[in-house]
Amino acid sequence: MKPVLELNQLCVSLKGRKKTKDLVKGISFSVAPGECLGILGESGSGKSMTMKAAMGLLDKNFQVSGSAKFQGDELLGKNSEELRKLRGGKVGMVLQNPMTSFDPLYRIGNQITETYAAHNQWDNEEVRERSINMLLKMQIRNPEEVLEKYPHQLSGGMLQRIMIGLATSMTPELLIADEPTTAIDAITQFEILNEFLRIKEEHKVAMIFISHDLNAISRMADRIVVLNQGVVVDQGEFCHIMHQAKDPYTRLLIEKRRDVMRKYRKALEGEVSHCAPAR
Repeated sequence: MKPVLELNQLCVSLKGRKKTKDLVKGISFSVAPGECLGILGESGSGKSMTMKAAMGLLDKNFQVSGSAKFQGDELLGKNSEELRKLRGGKVGMVLQNPMTSFDPLYRIGNQITETYAAHNQWDNEEVRERSINMLLKMQIRNPEEVLEKYPHQLSGGMLQRIMIGLATSMTPELLIADEPTTAIDAITQFEILNEFLRIKEEHKVAMIFISHDLNAISRMADRIVVLNQGVVVDQGEFCHIMHQAKDPYTRLLIEKRRDVMRKYRKALEGEVSHCAPAR
C-alpha cells in the first residue's frame, strides 16, 4: 500500500545573523491510508515544526531540505497557492489552540463560509445547509444559533469540534492533528479523542496525531515516532515501543506516564497521604 505522506531526510534550519541553527535533523517516516501515526515528544522536540515544514507553513527565515511527498507528489518547492489549496482540501489540519484559529471579529458562520468557498463552488443555501449538518455531525446543539455567534462566545471544546468538523468535511486523504487536546479540559479531551477515533474508523483517513501526551497517543496511534531535539530516536508499532523502547529518552517518557498512573491509582484507593481522612 502506497503511503499518503512520506518524509525522507527532512531537515529544517533557522538562519541567524551569525550562525544557522539546525532544528529538525534528517527525519524520515510515512503514514498509510487508514493508519494513525503518533508523533511523540516534549516541547521543543521538533514534532510540530516537522509537519509545518512539510506543509509549507514556515516563513522564509527557515531553510527546509530533504523530501516530503503527498501521494507521491513532492511538496517541497511548491508555491504558496498550491500548498494553500492542498491544506483544507486533501489535507485537513487541526491546530493546538482553537481560539487562535478563528478570527475574533467575525461570526462562526462567516468563517465556515469562507473556508467552504475557498475549496468549492457551492451557493449560499448549500453552504448554510452543509454548515448546519457539519455542526450536527460534531454533536453541537442549536447549530443555527452557533453560526451567529463570535468565537469568544463558545467554549474551547466547541471551537475544537468545529475545527475538526471543518477539517474533515472536505473528505481529506490526510488529517494532521497538532496537539489538539492541549488547550482544553480533561473531560473535553476525552470527547475530542473519541471524535478522532470515530473519524478514523468511519472515513479510513490517514492521520498524524502530534502530542507530548503519551496517554492521548496510546488511544490514537497504530505506530509512533518519538522525537528528541529534532531527531527520531524511536519508531515502530505502539505496543512494541511501549515494551521494548530502544532509546533512554523514550523509556523516560514511558516511565513518566507509568508514574502518573501509579499516583492516580493510589489517589483512587485513598493511599496518598494528603488524601487520608483526618484523625
